Amino acid sequence: MKLAFVTPRYGTDVFGGAEMGARMLAEHLAELDGWSVEALTTCARDAWTWANEYEPGTTVENGVTVHRFATSQERDPDFRRLTLQLLARPEKVSDRDGHDWIGKQGPIAPGLIDAIRSSNYDLLAFTPYLYHPTVVGLPLVRDRAVLHPAAHDEPAIRLPLFDDVFEAARGLAFYTEGERAIAEERFPSTVAKPQVVVGLGIDEPPATTAPHGVRALESRPYLLCLGRVDHSKGTHLLASLFARYKERNPGPLALAVVGPVQRPVPVHRDIVEVGEVDDATKWALLRGATLLVSPSAFESFSLVLFESWEAGVPVLVNARCSATVEHVVRSGGGLAFDNYAVFEAELDRLLVDDRLRRSLAAAGARYAEQYRWPAVVDRYRGFAERLASTLPADV
Repeated sequence: MKLAFVTPRYGTDVFGGAEMGARMLAEHLAELDGWSVEALTTCARDAWTWANEYEPGTTVENGVTVHRFATSQERDPDFRRLTLQLLARPEKVSDRDGHDWIGKQGPIAPGLIDAIRSSNYDLLAFTPYLYHPTVVGLPLVRDRAVLHPAAHDEPAIRLPLFDDVFEAARGLAFYTEGERAIAEERFPSTVAKPQVVVGLGIDEPPATTAPHGVRALESRPYLLCLGRVDHSKGTHLLASLFARYKERNPGPLALAVVGPVQRPVPVHRDIVEVGEVDDATKWALLRGATLLVSPSAFESFSLVLFESWEAGVPVLVNARCSATVEHVVRSGGGLAFDNYAVFEAELDRLLVDDRLRRSLAAAGARYAEQYRWPAVVDRYRGFAERLASTLPADV
């Protein structure tokens, strides 16, 4: 099997959910006998600028051959204005205006599109659905294209131009049943296509960790929010809810916001914006937390939930996010909030009930067993090999 992943960015220092998930899957598939796994991507690291930060060319990274192509321009300054205009009524947007929006969003890398067009891989896996390499590149190899949409119930997915993208895919791979339901409702043609709910694999956590070393959190109970710090990830929503909670419930409780900072949260004496940390510090912070809060409404899988359960910590998730709610409901590993009153009531309940927190975390850990890497790799390998076996002989 010769497989290529096509992503806007690729690298161990790229923390985007879909791109990180693709890299992790690629690295594990590359370990299979008889499999050759490559990545086709850009030289960009930052999804807001698409500036060329990696060198163009070919490298081998953790067993995956990575081909990087330079972007021809950075994100158009007009993109934000156009987004507000078009996504107010996305279903009414013409294909011409939709493609203009995709172009302004980027990343545009002509060499990457040429490489997709001239490729000879058995299958090419495109992720996520939202960007130029997928919108323009996938239809070029439609008979060999697997779409990993990383789809959310968001305004952009209602743009008519994505009808052709989902229609062109030969097969689809989803993170959750909820994501599949979103895709099938929005794009009825996907119902009859080969597909798999593969999930994302989780690694064994380190057996022990040193203290996290964040002085502002020493000797304090804290909630942990782990991921990119940005409005779109719900961190500012959480900061607002937490600030209101502390007004009504004074005390030592802190909120630790950990991850790459795109837009800093408002300053508050009990909110600690830690920034990016290494893996050891991440696990130390997880194990020291009272609760993990996932405030994002737009997640495709949310690996941090599983890491929290592995660390023995329950989770509180945004009820607007189908993926995280699905995991919480199926696992019994946490609770969900949809407004401040529910947030306060559930937080009060979890903070005082040690037994409940332990019970929720244990249930989550049991659920996580089906997402160990060997199980995920077996699901994907079976799907990909079946799909490749049905390709026309001249493809």
